[in-house]
Amino acid sequence: MLISIKSARYSLLFLMVFITHTSVAEPVYKEVKNTVQKPSLNDNNSWFEDFKNTATDKQLYQFLYNMPKGGDLHHHSSGSNLPSWWYELALDKTKNGGYTYFTRTKTALCNGYGQNEFGFSPQLLTFHTISLSNYQKLSECEQGNYKALNKLNKAEIKAWKNSIWLDKPHEGRDEFFQTHWQRLNDLTANPYIAAEMLVKNMKAFSNEGMLYLEAQVNVNYKSKVDGTPYSQEEALKIVTDRLNQADAINTGVTVRLQYALLRFTPNAEEQLVSIYKFVDQHRDIYVGINMVGREDNPQGHPLRFLPTLRKLRNVYPAIDLSIHAGESEAPNFNIRDSLLLGAKRIGHGVNLLDDPQTLLLMRHSQYLIEVNLISNLKLGYVNDFKEHPFPEFMRLGIPIALSTDDRGMWHSNMTDEFFVAVKHFNLSWDEITQLSKNSLSFGFLDQNTKQELLSRFDKNISEFENNFIKHHEKSLVHKPKFNQFILTHYPRVAN
Repeated sequence: MLISIKSARYSLLFLMVFITHTSVAEPVYKEVKNTVQKPSLNDNNSWFEDFKNTATDKQLYQFLYNMPKGGDLHHHSSGSNLPSWWYELALDKTKNGGYTYFTRTKTALCNGYGQNEFGFSPQLLTFHTISLSNYQKLSECEQGNYKALNKLNKAEIKAWKNSIWLDKPHEGRDEFFQTHWQRLNDLTANPYIAAEMLVKNMKAFSNEGMLYLEAQVNVNYKSKVDGTPYSQEEALKIVTDRLNQADAINTGVTVRLQYALLRFTPNAEEQLVSIYKFVDQHRDIYVGINMVGREDNPQGHPLRFLPTLRKLRNVYPAIDLSIHAGESEAPNFNIRDSLLLGAKRIGHGVNLLDDPQTLLLMRHSQYLIEVNLISNLKLGYVNDFKEHPFPEFMRLGIPIALSTDDRGMWHSNMTDEFFVAVKHFNLSWDEITQLSKNSLSFGFLDQNTKQELLSRFDKNISEFENNFIKHHEKSLVHKPKFNQFILTHYPRVAN
């Protein structure tokens, strides 16, 4: 490819400037401190710097847990549920719609050798969970591999729960992508469980002071107790009816949904057409479409969908797009190509620094990156938090918001994301509050609801600041509920 002298000179100049100004903040937060200085109110938020520079891990975490927050914009509903929640709802027929479940505890080769162990239902995968209607379809040999979920012993219950989150150091993205959903299997086809899980997340986020949740919830491929399919309308009604119950409303968390497209499937274009139509018909609850999937599968490359989207925009009013892109340690142009598709938000964006022209574009445009610090570490897209481009994005002026991704599979929460960000990148108070404002400003919401949530956040954060400045730690009345990620990586938060 021939490159003009002018273009080459421009690219060289840009890279020299970029390299000169690129740096990653090293952690300056001290590990062990005994006392916390009493803050004083002034215009430059030195009260927070005084607190941050003297707080222990436990004190910092308690502060951040009680701190008002905005929203979670990158939230896979099926991956955001704690293992204990899955087990509880799988057994509770009063909440799960009356379903009974079985799980594979043995691996006798009932179907012989040479089966597809790389497909969605490999016969050697333990804790593959199925409904009673599918259990009854199995051969006698295959049924012998399964055990009723309510008949598991203590060791099996623990192993079942551990099988659906990354609880071991050697587990990473292959374990995550190739076993977790395959094990959950029929549990994800239950719309009652999907609805209950959404409310459980609302309650947990409410305890953390969050106002908004934009969850990826699909209502296709849902099955009734007898195994026959629900229509999408039937499944959606189950979800929305649950959201309208008092305990969900009382969380104070506003919920909107995205419909997710697994973009590397062979018929993804046809699915996109169907999803577009469905979202258009339910704009009161669905506010966008999200294109998801592993970027190391080239079948899902963004520009594959450009012709389809152009046709759809000839028929339907605009629908907001958020697209997973840049979730890779290898350079590619998926972020740039996702913007060409019309994406307003980019999920992950880890490799953006390898595409300087798109980086420059995003610095001077209103595209937001949904940053998932813990996800990127757990799946190996960064080996250490100090490698993460998060501070570079933030301090170059690219709009970003922290989000939780598949938090149930990391066993984490939103406070954990803020804790990691403050501890490793020395965030100022203005940077912390801007992250929450971004998560509301860039939500796919109507303007009235968006402004209402922003006003609520401003009120909440102002009250929090004033109360903390006046009463210090006595103002932090909510006791944190620790998840396993934070206890494993930062045990001092609980000591």
